[in-house]
Amino acid sequence: MKIVVLAKQVPDTWSDRKIDLATGNLDRAASEPVPDEINERALESALRYKDVQGGTDIVVLSMGPEDAPKTLRKLLSMGADSAVLITDPELAGSDMVQTARVLAAAVNRLGADLVIAGNEATDGRAGIVPAMVAEILGWPVLPNLDEVHIAEDSVQGVSQIDGGTLTISAPLPAAVSVTERSAEARFPNFKGIMAAKKKPLESWSLADLGLSGGSAAAPARSVMVSANARPPKQAGPKIIDDGTAAARLAEFLVTNRLV
Repeated sequence: MKIVVLAKQVPDTWSDRKIDLATGNLDRAASEPVPDEINERALESALRYKDVQGGTDIVVLSMGPEDAPKTLRKLLSMGADSAVLITDPELAGSDMVQTARVLAAAVNRLGADLVIAGNEATDGRAGIVPAMVAEILGWPVLPNLDEVHIAEDSVQGVSQIDGGTLTISAPLPAAVSVTERSAEARFPNFKGIMAAKKKPLESWSLADLGLSGGSAAAPARSVMVSANARPPKQAGPKIIDDGTAAARLAEFLVTNRLV
C-alpha cells in the first residue's frame, strides 16, 4: 500500500507570526519555518499501520517554497520513506482551489491508495483542502478523525459530532483528515535522523505535473484586496486608591454596563 501524507511548512506557532501588508500574504521570513504539528500526527497514523504491515510505502507530499526540504527531512526522520516537494514561482500566494488542484495531480502521479492530512493548518485554519483534494480525485473523504484504523482495502475512523461520536468508513482509495486528538507523534531517534539524510526527496514543478499556475490559470480565485495592521491596544483607565477607589470602580462598571 502507498500512503501519501500531506505536509505543510508553516511559521513556528510559538513565535510571532505576521502578515505582509503589501501583499496580504503571510510573512514567512518573520519566524522559523517548521513542519505543521498536525502533519506529524497524520504521519504517525500512517507509521502505525506500517509498523504492523510490511511493504507499506509512505510518501510525504508538500507544496511550498524552495527551502521546505529542511522541514520535510524531519518527517523523513520520523519514518516516512520519501518526500516530494512541489515548488514553483507561479504557486506563490496560491488559494485553496489552486493548492488542492496541484496536490491532487501529485497524488494521482504518485499512485496513492490513501491520503492522510491534518484537518487544518495552523497558518490558515481553512480546514477544507483535504476534502477538495478528494473531490478532485473522485475519492471518498473521512474528515476530522480522532482515530484512524487502516485496513488492506478500507479505512475507518471516529469523528466527534454534536452530542456524540460518529464511526465512518470507506473503501480505498480514500482521503482522511485527522485532528489534534489523533495519534501522538513519535520523536525521531538518532538512527532516523541520520537515515533521513539519504532518503529520496524529489522536487517537482508545475510543468512536471502538466499544470499551469497563477491568476491566468484560475477562472475563479480568491484574492486579498487589502490588509491593515492590528491597531495597538489602548490602555484602560487607572484607579488609584486614594479613598475613592471603590466608588470610582463602581461608577466605571455601571457606565460600561458590566453590572
